[in-house]
This record gives sequence, C-alpha cells and structure tokens, in this order.
Amino acid sequence: MRVLVTGGSGRLGESVVDGLRQAGHDVVSVDLREPRRHRDAWFPADLTVVDEAGWALTRVRPDAVVHLAAIAVPFSRPEREILRTNTALAYNVCRSALDAGVSTVVVASSPTVVGYGAPTGWTPSYLPIDEAHPVRPWNAYGLSKLMAEQVMRMFTAQAGDRLRLAAIRPCYVIAEEEWDGAPTQQGHTVRERLDDPSLAAGSLFNYVDARDAADFVGVLLRRAHDIPNGETFFVGAADALAREPLADLLPRFHPGTGGFAAELLGTAAAFSNANAERLLGWKPERSWRTELR
Repeated sequence: MRVLVTGGSGRLGESVVDGLRQAGHDVVSVDLREPRRHRDAWFPADLTVVDEAGWALTRVRPDAVVHLAAIAVPFSRPEREILRTNTALAYNVCRSALDAGVSTVVVASSPTVVGYGAPTGWTPSYLPIDEAHPVRPWNAYGLSKLMAEQVMRMFTAQAGDRLRLAAIRPCYVIAEEEWDGAPTQQGHTVRERLDDPSLAAGSLFNYVDARDAADFVGVLLRRAHDIPNGETFFVGAADALAREPLADLLPRFHPGTGGFAAELLGTAAAFSNANAERLLGWKPERSWRTELR
C-alpha cells in the first residue's frame, strides 16, 4: 500500500514508519517536526488547518492513513489547546481522507480515556480492562483522545464501507533506544520506572514496545476489510511494567482495586489485548524482561 503516517516524527511514529517500510509499503510521513530518519519520505504540514490537511492527502494520494499526530503528553500545553488541537487533527485527517478516496484510516487514541489517575479517585469496573470498559477521561488529553474515537465512529456511520476505520489505544510507548537508557516520555528511564513503582503506578503499569505497536498497525492495515468497521483496540505488552505482581501493587497505589486486582495472576497486565488477538490474531512479542539492557 501507499501509506500516509501523520505524526511520523514522534516516538511511535518513527517506529510505525520503519515497520511499514520494512513490510514493503510505500510510506510518506507528514509532521511539523523533521524526523531523525527517512527524511526523503517526509514533508511538513499543519493538519489543524483543514485546507492544509486536504492538500497533504491530495499530494500523497495514499491507500491508507495512520493518524498519530497529536499533542502527545498530558498537561504539556494549556488544556484548551490540547483539546482543540487533537480534536481538530482527528476530524481534519478523517474528513480529508474520505474526500481523497482513501480506503483505510487508523486513528490513535489512548488508554487514558478510561480515566485512571483522576484526582477525585478512580477504580476500575473490572480487571483486566478491555475495550468495553466504561470511559471517564478527567483531563483534556484523555478527552481529546475520546473525541478522536468519536470522530472515527462518526465517519464510520457517515461513510459506511467506503472508508474502513479503526481506533487503537497504544499503551505507554517505549522506543527501542529507551531500553538502552534514553529517557521515556515522562523523563524517567525504564529502569527507574521499574525500580520505583510509584513512577508507573499512575498509568497502571501499562506499556508497549514501539516495534510491537508498529507490527500491530501493519496487521491492522492488512486485515481492515476482514473485521467490523469502526473497531477499537488496546495495544499493549502482555505483562506489566513492574517487578511485582499487580495483584500486590495496584491495591497499594489505587485503594479499592484489591478485589479486581486479585484476578491478575503473576505478571499479567492491567489491560487486555484479547480483542486484537481474537479479530486479528495479533500478540505482542516483546517484554521489558527480554528488551531491557
């Protein structure tokens, strides 16, 4: 396929571009920031401007779009700017893709839509968390990601099978160099997050290797016409980013989770990949236990 990746210069974006190119796809990246790799297949565009998004789609004429562009860190910008920017990006890209005759669009959401870490308290409805779990975002970033999912659903209802859409909720992305000690998204190293459980507790110890997330995107693009339109998928590692079982850790940091956490045996994660395995046959291949160096 000819694939346009928005946000291709980001932590996940670069891995997605790498993975799709290695799989034989013709990949073009659009991002305001120049990438470290594959500069020959990149151009800048401000996708928050609908005319510019339309121009980018018309220029590339892709078969598929992987929409990753966003303000990617909660509270890294003013709340109203995060909400406005991320929502506009999702709408403009989906709208322009439909107008350009694109066949498949993958929209990046986030596990934050379920609302963990809320300052007023939060407990899950059950564990592990899957796509049917209630959502209750408490900040602009989580809300913007839920809005991206709703935009995806709106275009699914509007376009039907003219446009195949799916939303993915990738867990805390660990890029390949971060296994070697480079800072993660929150500024800590992976080893620091493992040594001090409080650093990963807020996100329920979720994570995914960026290469596994890229592999998932590749599988999803190949199988998009074989699954129900408008599906949502959690994409995470099979284990938790923790040295202790979550059955012990979650009650320590999230009071009221003890009964549910008891269902998480051994190294089990708080988020389930069952939908991805059932519909796409995908399983993550990498773990901090095999990758940390």
